[in-house]
Amino acid sequence: MISVVVADDQALVRGGFTMILRTHDDIAVVAEAGTGLEAITAAQQHHPDVILMDIRMPELDGLEATARILRDADWPVKILILTTFDPDEYVYQALRAGASGFVLKDIPPAELATAVRTIAGGGALIAPSITRRLISKFATQRGVNSAVADRVHRLTERERDIVVAVARGATNTEIAEELFAGPATVKSHVSSILTKLGLRDRAQIVVFAYESALVAPGAHDIGH
Repeated sequence: MISVVVADDQALVRGGFTMILRTHDDIAVVAEAGTGLEAITAAQQHHPDVILMDIRMPELDGLEATARILRDADWPVKILILTTFDPDEYVYQALRAGASGFVLKDIPPAELATAVRTIAGGGALIAPSITRRLISKFATQRGVNSAVADRVHRLTERERDIVVAVARGATNTEIAEELFAGPATVKSHVSSILTKLGLRDRAQIVVFAYESALVAPGAHDIGH
């Protein structure tokens, strides 16, 4: 059973997401929150597997709430960003803070449950080209982050290849085929990369790839 907290300042939106998720036997909405502070409290009380987090909320926005929850959590919580608008720098900052991906609020009901399962299973919603364009855009505006770039030397050549492939949106199975390795081997490499770089999940690997200049801006955008 996947436990979920839904955080959005609009009661109708919050209730709608809750109702949709409760139609699935493997998902339990354990709490709702209308502000960033309420989201933090709900997270601390319920230790959910996944938090659906609106970016723009009163008292404390979703960006700061995301950063605080992930900083203090002693359990493997995943955060999925909700946004009404096209992805902007707020979403980018949330990914940098450790969010595992984002969805637009007009996501089809069936896809919402799939997104929650993906995040809970350790995946990241980074495959759509728009996500990579978002990261590429704001990473480019900031320029190469020297502190991030200095951490590249911790990786083996094979691990750097895998970072680039993850940034392209490739799955472990696809990477395994490209590198003539087994999926279990690739999974082990990804775990090693996360540990060496101090990252939470694949979404942060994508951010790292651009900010360290391992991937050139726009190099792997797919226009679909």
